[in-house]
Amino acid sequence: MSDINTSTNKTFKIGGEITINRLGYGAMRITGKGIWGPPANHDESIRVLKKAVELGVNFIDTADSYGPNVSEELIAEALHPYASDLLIATKGGLLRTGPDQWPVDASPEHLKEALEGSLKRLKVDHIDLYQLHRIDPKVPAEKSFEFLKNAQQEGKIKHIGLSEVDVDAIKHAQEYFDVVSVQNMYSVDNRKWEGVLEYCEENNIAFIPWYPLSGGNVTAEEKLKAIADKHGATIHQIALAWLLQHSPNILLIPGTSSVAHLEENMKTADIKLDEADIEELDGINPPVG
Repeated sequence: MSDINTSTNKTFKIGGEITINRLGYGAMRITGKGIWGPPANHDESIRVLKKAVELGVNFIDTADSYGPNVSEELIAEALHPYASDLLIATKGGLLRTGPDQWPVDASPEHLKEALEGSLKRLKVDHIDLYQLHRIDPKVPAEKSFEFLKNAQQEGKIKHIGLSEVDVDAIKHAQEYFDVVSVQNMYSVDNRKWEGVLEYCEENNIAFIPWYPLSGGNVTAEEKLKAIADKHGATIHQIALAWLLQHSPNILLIPGTSSVAHLEENMKTADIKLDEADIEELDGINPPVG
C-alpha cells in the first residue's frame, strides 16, 4: 500500500467481475432514530436514493437490521426495477430488540430467515453481495460459513463478504468461499484494522470502512480542518478523500438522509489531496507496527 498516493482509481471490481464506483452510498441513515423504525421524512429518503443513482452511485450498502427491514424496503420502493449496473449489498447476522440494540445471531436458522427476508424485500432472486454482519461467538463460525457457502451454491447469493473481522477470520472463511469484501470500522483517526486493509489489498478484496470519521480526536479535527480550509471543503469530505487515496481497494459508503448532504459527500471524488496533505493526515493515528 502506498503511503503517498495522489492519483485515485474511481472504480473497483467486486469479486474481480462487477465494476462499481468506489464512492457509494450506505443506507443505514434512511431509518428512524436509533436505526429503528421508519425515517422522519419518508419522501426525502426516497429522493436521497434516487438522487444517489442520478449522481453515479452504483453501489448501495444496506442490511436487514436497518430499521429493521425499513432500509431494504425503501431501496426497493425507490429504485426497483434496478439499473443493470447497480449493485445492492446487504447483510445478515444481527437481531434488533430496540433502538440502538444489536444482538448477534449468525446461526444458520437466523441467517436463512434473514436472507429470505432480504430477497423478498429487495424484490430480487439473488443478492449480488451478501455480508455476514458479525461472526457470532455463540455459534461455531463453520456453521455460519457453511450456510453462506450452501446459499451461494443454490444461487441465492452471488458474492460473500464479512464484517468486523481480523485476518485469521478471513482466512478461515476462505476455506469455505471466496471472500470478496470486508467491512470494518476504519478512519483516518482509527486505523486499528490497517493489517486487515493491507491483507485485503494484497488479495483484491474490497475494504469498506464504516464510521469513516470516528470523532472526538481533537488533533485529528484540527488537522482535518486546516486541510479542509485549504481545499474549500468540509472536515468530513477530507476524511473521505483521505480514504479514497489511501488504498485503491477502499469503497466508501457515506450515509445520509438528506439530499443536500448526499451532494456534499459526492463532491469528495473531486478533491485531490497532495503529498503534504497526505503526510499530515497519515500522522494523525499511524498504525502500530
